[in-house]
Amino acid sequence: MAQVHIEEGSLVVEIEGLDKLWALKSRLVIPLANVRGATADPGVVTEPKGIRAPGAHIPGVITAGTFHMDGERVFWDIRDASRAVVIELADEQYARLVIGVENPRATVALIESSLAA
Repeated sequence: MAQVHIEEGSLVVEIEGLDKLWALKSRLVIPLANVRGATADPGVVTEPKGIRAPGAHIPGVITAGTFHMDGERVFWDIRDASRAVVIELADEQYARLVIGVENPRATVALIESSLAA
């Protein structure tokens, strides 16, 4: 699971627990200027992931790490589809972040209100 907060004009995603090991990342920092938006999307877990490099994918258990598909890099850290949030990015290493959070609606509201400010 991940914790999301806003810090000094940046979106900060902190990867928690053993997910750090599977995702091979512990923290992502993205300038808010490069965040296009966020949505709570439990259906995203059924989408094709692409080629894993590096990361882990155990269907029904965890998808974590960097995946390449259609020329884009997507970061995944998902265990529970009902907690999925998709964050769209521009001009970043990743085109999207697909992460599991404690409260998807609150996380989306935090990101969207920060973008509107």
